Amino acid sequence: MAKPKSLCLFSFSLILLISSCAAVYPVVDDLRVARSSFPSLQAKKLIRELNLFPKEDVNVVDEGRISFPEGSKLVEKRFKFPDVEGLGGVSVEDLGHHAGYYKLPNSHDARMFYFFFESRNSKKDPVVIWLTGGPGCSSELALFYENGPFTIADNMSLVWNEFGWDKASNLLYVDQPIGTGFSYSSDRRDIRHNEDEVSNDLYDFLQAFFAEHPEFANNDFYITGESYAGHYIPAFAARVHRGNKAKDGILINLKGFAIGNGLTDPAVQYKAYPDYALDMGLIKESDYKLINKIVPICEFAIKLCGTDGTISCTASYFVCNAIFSGILARAGDINYYDIRKKCVGSLCYDFSNMETFLNKKSVRDALGVGNIDFVSCSPTVYQAMLVDWMRNLEVGIPALLEDGIKLLIYAGEYDLICNWLGNSRWVHAMEWSGQKEFVASPEVPFVVDGSEAGVLKTHGPLGFLKVHDAGHMVPMDQPKAALEMLKRWMNGSLAEGGSSEKLFAEM
Repeated sequence: MAKPKSLCLFSFSLILLISSCAAVYPVVDDLRVARSSFPSLQAKKLIRELNLFPKEDVNVVDEGRISFPEGSKLVEKRFKFPDVEGLGGVSVEDLGHHAGYYKLPNSHDARMFYFFFESRNSKKDPVVIWLTGGPGCSSELALFYENGPFTIADNMSLVWNEFGWDKASNLLYVDQPIGTGFSYSSDRRDIRHNEDEVSNDLYDFLQAFFAEHPEFANNDFYITGESYAGHYIPAFAARVHRGNKAKDGILINLKGFAIGNGLTDPAVQYKAYPDYALDMGLIKESDYKLINKIVPICEFAIKLCGTDGTISCTASYFVCNAIFSGILARAGDINYYDIRKKCVGSLCYDFSNMETFLNKKSVRDALGVGNIDFVSCSPTVYQAMLVDWMRNLEVGIPALLEDGIKLLIYAGEYDLICNWLGNSRWVHAMEWSGQKEFVASPEVPFVVDGSEAGVLKTHGPLGFLKVHDAGHMVPMDQPKAALEMLKRWMNGSLAEGGSSEKLFAEM
């Protein structure tokens, strides 16, 4: 705990920091006045822009909880979604779709909800877990709009996704951190605030999952996700690797982790915002010069976050997000997930069918969620993770690379919020034994069906892919290329041309 004198000095430095930022960029005055409520407003704005209207801000319940048999930590059922087009007489057993709850042991009363879809190809395929960001958004966003087995039609029926990632893997989606999606607790103390808590929860879940499904325990295992999962994924990968080395429970056959349009190293990525915005014509040169004056103040704020804890981390969120807010103020009604598009009013995407579908009684009965609310995105979880936002998660990655764990960073070229330029810069700046060779390696076309779908750079276990004609959600914008990327990355042929089916045939 800080001594009173040092705490006063620290508080004074934060006041100077925010005042300096306000002096060069007037919008910070507004942020300073509203600093107590701004994160909540930002979270709610994010949710409305996706046309989502969760009934509750967080899934903390007093009653109606899922009952667990005595001594059991995991309750799971095979299920079949109602109204699936073309499913015919396929049985629940044949389908291999599971939904369940895991009782988190290191919690007061938390239950983590998950989906598990067995591969449409082979049970021997790798197990892939997907984590959606936010922070605080349910992984069902990806399930139904990006890379899951189904998409939702306007009539609320489900249509098979031709490019679902379950065509190449046994696919897990987890609602986390607690309070998100169908995951819940009866105790607010279970709301998570940092990556240690998040990664320990996920690790404990995996141990229980593979104990329940020992037939998948020896399969290759990959961690994937996007956006704020750029924080979750490196921490989770490091926790799995650490558990394996310590022989802490079931050995998890971790082979790699992939981050799509993620936030991983904020100091590097926030500095890239003005450059990307200028390059893409979102701001003028005069705007660029003004906004860029905040960058060194932001960098200093992030350094304080890395050394002085929660107060400084929250302050750095306000300071650094003035860069992003300044760009948006000048760029107009652009969709910052895909700058090729405009937001109409408060609506940037319409994901409302997900909420409608998951609130159908027939669907809830099939999943066994009882009367637990579905919280599509949680402002409360978003706020709780503010102290984690500006922390650098790149620092744990080099040790994983040195041990041969593969990493793929991919990014749609038209995303602003977690843009490819910032991601490319932190990947190139990362210090590890193969850094020089990676930096010197050539960029090659990523070819899908004879057309260039992106630009790829690889060396050893590290790869970086800029995906053409895509925004923040690559599997939604370029589903075929995203599935091809997953297949080639997992079988070690990412840099090779042609289709993965041809490559498999030649192996």
